[in-house]
Amino acid sequence: MSPAALEKEDHQRDAAFNKALHGKSSQQTGGFLAMRGKDRDAKKLAVDEYFKHWDNKSAAQETEATREARRAEYATLTRHYYNLATDLYEYGWGTSFHFCRFAYGEPFHQAIARHEHYLAHVMGLKDGMKVLDVGCGVGGPAREIAKFANVNVVGFNNNDYQIERATRYSEREGLANQVTFQKGDFMQMPFPDNSFDAVYAIEATVHAPSLEGVYSEIRRVLKPGGVFGVYEWLMTDEYDNDNQEHREIRLGIEQGDGISNMVKISEGLDAIKAAGFDLLHHEDLADRDDVVPWYYPLSGSFKHMQSAWDFLTIARLTWWGRGIVHRFVGALEKVGVMPHGTQKTADSLALAADCLVAGGEKKLFTPMYLMVGRKPE
Repeated sequence: MSPAALEKEDHQRDAAFNKALHGKSSQQTGGFLAMRGKDRDAKKLAVDEYFKHWDNKSAAQETEATREARRAEYATLTRHYYNLATDLYEYGWGTSFHFCRFAYGEPFHQAIARHEHYLAHVMGLKDGMKVLDVGCGVGGPAREIAKFANVNVVGFNNNDYQIERATRYSEREGLANQVTFQKGDFMQMPFPDNSFDAVYAIEATVHAPSLEGVYSEIRRVLKPGGVFGVYEWLMTDEYDNDNQEHREIRLGIEQGDGISNMVKISEGLDAIKAAGFDLLHHEDLADRDDVVPWYYPLSGSFKHMQSAWDFLTIARLTWWGRGIVHRFVGALEKVGVMPHGTQKTADSLALAADCLVAGGEKKLFTPMYLMVGRKPE
């Protein structure tokens, strides 16, 4: 996608909409309490703007024109997705919005943290480095990596609500001087050339309309010799776009996760090389011979649960746990406690969960294709 095709940023507009929609809910503890504190009219606008890309557009009806329309509005699509989904993510998953590998006896949140530590390790992060987190969410990985590697992290994304929550959590943990957050579009970052010692992205750059475009922008802000590490969401090279079942899985993941344009592993590798990186390492971590699959929390089974402390987390994510949320949120919408559209968003996330599991089981999708590249000196 050429720079001329990028969405024009309007931070003042976004801040005004964030204030109208979320009010003071960014100060809530998360989950249902934060969900209740939304403005109904603004919530309806966010729902309409997001789901216009998906309603009445099945895999059988999908055309390249519909995909291009999503790519053209990638920033608005992503921003509204997280306006709708952030509280549900925190309720179901925590403050690190990503998958991970699981080891024997390893509790859920410990595994999540280890996945973040591993990325910092393979990138070779060192004390005092200035590091950029591209697509930082509410800052869970940024805070964990800052503590693990003793680096200074700038978290960057285009959603004001997430930045408010991330900043609050950073202050709560005494990390306000070490982990900061900034608003913007990762296709057109406001940082000067050669600003950061290292850059990482955890399951975030999939939201870009072009991987080569976002990787090129990351290369620009990275110092010569600096390292970029990414866990990328990609369809595997087993994916066949002419197979309708495959397309339904891919489209369900895209709809439920705010993705305009997901591509295959081979295309991801081509993109990082075309962006000018020397590729140091690449591997599909989801393809390792793990006893516990990465998608087990979404699969509706407790047989892989490694700790009794994980019961409530896994229960919230099973098909019947999601069903309870569907009915509960629907009932609250009817009596006016929850704003309209909360149930539709939860249902879309449930669709994504089912498609993620199907994609994982059929080896069509990976959320953790690891690529590590170095900017030439």
